[in-house]
Amino acid sequence: MSRKLSHIAPDWWDYTTLESDLINDAARLTERDLKQLSRPGFKVVFYDTLEDFYLAEALEYLHAWQQATADNPVGICGPIGPTEQLPLVARLVNELGINLKHAHFWGMDEWYDPDTQKEVSTQHPLSFEKADRELLFNRIHKKQAIPESNLHFPKADTADFIKTWTSGIRCAVMQGGQGDIKHWAFNDPLKRSGKYKNEPPSPAEYRKLGTRIVELHPITLAQNARTSGGGNITMVPKTAITVGPEETWLAEKVSIWQAGVHDNPLGQRLTALMISKGLADSAVPMSLLADHPNVQFNYYRGGLGQCAVEMH
Repeated sequence: MSRKLSHIAPDWWDYTTLESDLINDAARLTERDLKQLSRPGFKVVFYDTLEDFYLAEALEYLHAWQQATADNPVGICGPIGPTEQLPLVARLVNELGINLKHAHFWGMDEWYDPDTQKEVSTQHPLSFEKADRELLFNRIHKKQAIPESNLHFPKADTADFIKTWTSGIRCAVMQGGQGDIKHWAFNDPLKRSGKYKNEPPSPAEYRKLGTRIVELHPITLAQNARTSGGGNITMVPKTAITVGPEETWLAEKVSIWQAGVHDNPLGQRLTALMISKGLADSAVPMSLLADHPNVQFNYYRGGLGQCAVEMH
């Protein structure tokens, strides 16, 4: 018997195809309950202020980059969303005089233009590379900056980007946010078609996916319009290039940052519950991190909210 249809987009898999009991259990979780979901390999951390939250996120960059040497190049894979940590990283690097000669950076994802069959240019207003450069890399003093050859942004031709992950560079941490559709990077649920008409891919199948071009779930389009485009969904590309689970499992640590901006109170609870309990399901891609050996969920306490009815 096939699972229920999505409550949002019937042609897709997503978290609304889960059993209602699991969703309701997640909705009931308090802040104290979330703290108690920590287990070996999965840690839940709370921050009292946004200043502390984004500073801690910025410090992950420094902790990774300061490990880098000529014989041991080290990098971080970073997101666009959140972005508030990026100027803090640049300021800390400059003020502390940190030399990034041997440091590396991977961009998590980028928009794809099917008309040109290429990644969007840095002239596109929503370009992730543009945001990384303007908010972070262009602000670092030139004498301390990461060499251009050590910046790895995903392209439509993914071959070179993929090779960097097995080229001897250690990824100390992959940072990310969590989207409304419960993804990291653009690892959205798949469409409900073909061999996945009645059941989504198994966790093992989904985990084999590497950096690739993907079609985005309608909720992801709406979210990016809301958070980055003033609600103008017509400017949001429908396809993107994303780092995959295959590369994610090469990162020593996966660190997810939830300030209450990108996902809602239910989503912030649901994926933590599934990861803690080992309930991996590719309709909820973030839940696949249940099988990663070192995952940390970081919450801004003021952004956690509650799953209660509030009429607005």
